[in-house]
Amino acid sequence: MYKVAVMGDWDSIYGFAALGLEIFPENEPAKAGKILRQLAERDYAVIYITEALAKELERELDHYRSAPLPAIIPIPGISGNTGMGVQMVKKSVEQAVGSDIIFNET
Repeated sequence: MYKVAVMGDWDSIYGFAALGLEIFPENEPAKAGKILRQLAERDYAVIYITEALAKELERELDHYRSAPLPAIIPIPGISGNTGMGVQMVKKSVEQAVGSDIIFNET
């Protein structure tokens, strides 16, 4: 059975434990990258990651972009929304379709 994980700073993710999701609090990019790789190798189908941490792990996240699992989804942290989630969706659509069909920016 697949699992769901949440990664990021403690203050941003601890509430997800009440929903039954497994949380992995981490701020340091090197350690977070190692945790991300471990989660991807196990039965985690969805990994929510705070936008601040995702920004630090962009290269690592690009590696998983074309893989069917896990789905790595950026979420806002306590510091607010940076717009990274929307940018990642835009990038994925452009990669799949070949152009920007969502925002029609040139």
